[in-house]
Amino acid sequence: MTLGFEQAGFDVAAAFDLEQFNVDTHLANFPNTSAFPVNLSGESGSTLRKMAGLSNTEVDVVFGGPPCQGFSYGGRQDVNDARNSLIFDFARIVRDIEPKYFVMENVKGLMSDRSLPLLNSFVRRMKRSGYSIVEPIRVLNAADYGVPQRRWRTFVLGSRKDLPTLAYPEPRGCCAGDVVNFYPVVRDAISDLPTLESRRDLFDVDEYVGTMKRTTNPYALLMRGIVVDPTSRAVRQPRCPDALTGCLRTTHSTETIRRFNGTLPGMAEPISRYIRLHWNDVSPTIRAGTGTDRGSHTAPRPIHPSVPRCISAREAARLHSFPDWFRFHGTRWHDFRQIGNSVPPLLAQAVASSVYSALNAQ
Repeated sequence: MTLGFEQAGFDVAAAFDLEQFNVDTHLANFPNTSAFPVNLSGESGSTLRKMAGLSNTEVDVVFGGPPCQGFSYGGRQDVNDARNSLIFDFARIVRDIEPKYFVMENVKGLMSDRSLPLLNSFVRRMKRSGYSIVEPIRVLNAADYGVPQRRWRTFVLGSRKDLPTLAYPEPRGCCAGDVVNFYPVVRDAISDLPTLESRRDLFDVDEYVGTMKRTTNPYALLMRGIVVDPTSRAVRQPRCPDALTGCLRTTHSTETIRRFNGTLPGMAEPISRYIRLHWNDVSPTIRAGTGTDRGSHTAPRPIHPSVPRCISAREAARLHSFPDWFRFHGTRWHDFRQIGNSVPPLLAQAVASSVYSALNAQ
């Protein structure tokens, strides 16, 4: 969510994550933000303040997404999953730091009948800690905020009771140059990317070096950094690099290629259950796969709409609204895991903008 908050106008002081590869990716993309490998279930808010260099500074907002596998419809939805209790560690950290506002995001499954007792307990704890919660709590679809992907995330918004309350953002498309409220689909997101099939070297290397296809598409130009988002308040405007990362090709068997070729756009391939993208629709949810504690399995990846292969990490990043300058860890498993676990930047920007507006209202 750092990118979305930065685009909304925030100076993100520090980030924390349990896994070192996520910290390394964050440092590579946000060199002015400190990032630390930390088990947040064992750290106090005062310790995190010291690490961030904010011991005597009032914090505007704490935002984060506690691990959600125990709530996810895509998983076993196990209410006894030990990771579910991390939402209470998030509550404890917010109570310790006492920011003006907080934003917690999680999967849609947090609103299910099985998970609601945990969510209600979280809300009660935050209210006892002096926070007002925006109710009813809502599930937002990234496609309603200019992201070419159907992706539902639960957002819990809280404000200190002495401050103006927050509001959920109204649906809005992306803005690129002179184009506003544009709702992109798969064609807008990936049709300008290079044709990977012409480059055998991409079976071995991740970076594409060469010319990009010509396009006037506003979403593609926004991802390339050729036009800017006029609503963005980001001070930093990284330039897209000459080499496009995330272009490593996947080797498919002849039989897999045959099955992918026979799958109609918008339909699932019968054996793998991979869904083939439709040029004129948004993408289905891009999933993360499992972590090292669950076997390190790669999640099902969508099939390209016109080529019989799974999409590349860069194509997935475009469908998630990550700009082309954003670099992931460098292995396919890490790339898709980071993309699938993240909040699409344009959705995060919309939510963060509501916090920014509340701060300005003071």
